[in-house]
This record gives sequence, structure tokens and C-alpha cells, in this order.
Amino acid sequence: MQPGKMNTLTEVLNNLKQKKADTEFEWKENLLQAQGKKYPVDSLQIIKTYRFEGESDPDDSAILYIIKTNDGLVGYTLDAYGAESNYDEAYDNFIRQIPIAGHDEQLEFEL
Repeated sequence: MQPGKMNTLTEVLNNLKQKKADTEFEWKENLLQAQGKKYPVDSLQIIKTYRFEGESDPDDSAILYIIKTNDGLVGYTLDAYGAESNYDEAYDNFIRQIPIAGHDEQLEFEL
């Protein structure tokens, strides 16, 4: 492992917790929900994406989206990908519609 580089999902989640950005967005009714609020696609922005691939088991593949809402909440949504996806096609289509932040904002959120 390289110094300063996070290689596992656990490392990234622990770092999010330290930054108080560990709110998990839940997929419900074609919206992401967190802290009792519902967020449609136009109130969200993806500020960072992590992809994890299982070295010995393809079932360990996952993608983590760090999301910021228009009211300032930063959290994440996590999905296995490939045949083991946690969600349906509606989730995938919803995620594809969320705008991705520019590189400057991604750098400000470096983990």
C-alpha cells in the first residue's frame, strides 16, 4: 500500500467518518434520503467516486459515490456492481443523472 493512498473500502469509510461526512444516503422511492430529508437528482452533486475491485473475488466489487446536497450535507451511497448490484436499474439511471463536480471541488474534498 502506498503512503497516503486508501486502498480499501474500510479505509475510505473510516476517513469519511473522521471528516464527519459519513451520512449514508438510502435509495427509496426514486430518491436518495438522508437525515429525514428526500433529495431528488437536481439537489445532488457527486464530488468523488471510488471503485473497488475484489482481487480474489469479483463479488467484492463496489462503487462508492461521495455526494453533496444543495443544503450542504456530504455523505455517500454504496453499491456493489456487476451481477451483484444492490439496486435495480432505476438506481443506476438516477446516479447517472447526478452532476459530477469539477476537478477543483474534488481536490478540495481529497481524502
